[in-house]
Amino acid sequence: MKSMEPVDVFKALANESRIRILKWLGDPDRYFPVGPENSEGHSEKLGVCVGLLQKKTGLSQSTVSHYLAILQKAGLVTAHRQGQWTYYKRNEKALKAVARYLKEEI
Repeated sequence: MKSMEPVDVFKALANESRIRILKWLGDPDRYFPVGPENSEGHSEKLGVCVGLLQKKTGLSQSTVSHYLAILQKAGLVTAHRQGQWTYYKRNEKALKAVARYLKEEI
């Protein structure tokens, strides 16, 4: 975890909703299936939009945005802005680094 701060990572993971968000971002096709209520909002290339995450969590948009900012600061998600929408993806490389850190350093 050379580029990530372990304390930031563990703080980000110390919240059940943020852990769920990471889980959902790991398999967006499963957790955000395309249908009449969700014809857009996620793609393999871009990730998942904040609106879909907000609907799924049941939390306010500001809370979800705050949680995503914490996850992004920790390096666990990446954000991509396209027009008025921001899309988030899980940073798989960072999650592997966290697992390696836990195995080798703790």
